[in-house]
Amino acid sequence: MKVAAAKYPIQAPRDFAAFAERLGRLLGDAAAQGAKVAVLPEYLSLELAATFAADIRGDLEASLAATQALHADWMSLFPKLATELRLHVVAGSFLLAVGERRYRNRSYWFTPDGRHGWQDKLQLTGFEKATGVIEGGDALNVFDVEGVRAGVAVCYDSEFPLPVRAQYEAGARLLVVPSCTDTEAGATRVRVGCLARALENRFFVAQAVTAGIAEWSPALDVNTGEAALFAPMDRGFPADGVLAQTRGDEVWAIADLDFDALDASRGQAQVANDQDWTGQGIPALQRARREPFR
Repeated sequence: MKVAAAKYPIQAPRDFAAFAERLGRLLGDAAAQGAKVAVLPEYLSLELAATFAADIRGDLEASLAATQALHADWMSLFPKLATELRLHVVAGSFLLAVGERRYRNRSYWFTPDGRHGWQDKLQLTGFEKATGVIEGGDALNVFDVEGVRAGVAVCYDSEFPLPVRAQYEAGARLLVVPSCTDTEAGATRVRVGCLARALENRFFVAQAVTAGIAEWSPALDVNTGEAALFAPMDRGFPADGVLAQTRGDEVWAIADLDFDALDASRGQAQVANDQDWTGQGIPALQRARREPFR
């Protein structure tokens, strides 16, 4: 399965039609290169705040409220593109209203046959907590994709091993990570999280990122990192775990993920973190004790 992860340059579309035209072009490029799954970055919906007046796009809560009027268009655009391009599209994330002044950071997965599923971001960053209006999700999902089971970890969620482990134990062999980071440290944390999840679960991880400067947005102001696809650091795969990554102005990191080879490699692995995971659970390791020197 060829998977594409985007390094998405944030722009300021004049209206939803311009946003839709650009997404169609970018996703068409991924499909033309043979991709069957394309992953877009977290906070993608906030780019649409540029279509509103300055006093709205410059105020995060006001922009969240205003973009709700475009949710129906969002839910029409991506199924249309997925169907036309015969492409699974992980549409980054949409900050969706779920109550009075309450929003969830929701990542939709659209299928080539017009269906969709979603995964809400579970863990909130300090920035999200400080807004006072974004809340974490309360469910963990996996999806069946072209004979492969996949899960979504939205940005910060990739830094927490146990929920991702639960997705692995539910059969996931691919984890997609829509992300958005505004510092080099943040980009490093998510990248290390992706590498760690690939290591301990022996599966593939595809990370999408935002790129560029958007001074008009309090959330998308600065964007860092490279899109990449990761594999376990073991026999049959790159020693650094990096199958592909963007550089410079490249939009797509694309790699052909061989899930049969992944399964076959388990019997020849130097280490078996996924199978040895239960070794952490023995009673003697549940609590560290203070041991005096003798």
